[in-house]
Amino acid sequence: MSQPFEELAELDRLVHEPARLSILTALAACRSADFLYLQRLTGLTKGNLSSHIAKLETAGLVQVDKTFERKVPLTRLSLTKVGQQSIDQHWQQLDGLRRRAHKWQPDKNSKLTRGG
Repeated sequence: MSQPFEELAELDRLVHEPARLSILTALAACRSADFLYLQRLTGLTKGNLSSHIAKLETAGLVQVDKTFERKVPLTRLSLTKVGQQSIDQHWQQLDGLRRRAHKWQPDKNSKLTRGG
């Protein structure tokens, strides 16, 4: 059985990247969100947010709907079913890793010691 620290390397990097994790987590908390709201929430620049959204959309994790409201473009984002499953699974993995790391004990022959 691998140690919890080795399992960290097995996390889905598409989801685990901090900006994308923030976007997916925010979208998991609501039905949909508009681009400007996500930009304010995440603190990302327009270009950076657009780039991360494009990666998530290409992977099928988010759906992007572009419309106009009184001639003003409006971009709304929502999680797909795959996106919802991915973010739920990711947080379950992280919670499990955290629990296992907390219980982890170094080998007796190891020079590592556990702090208080």
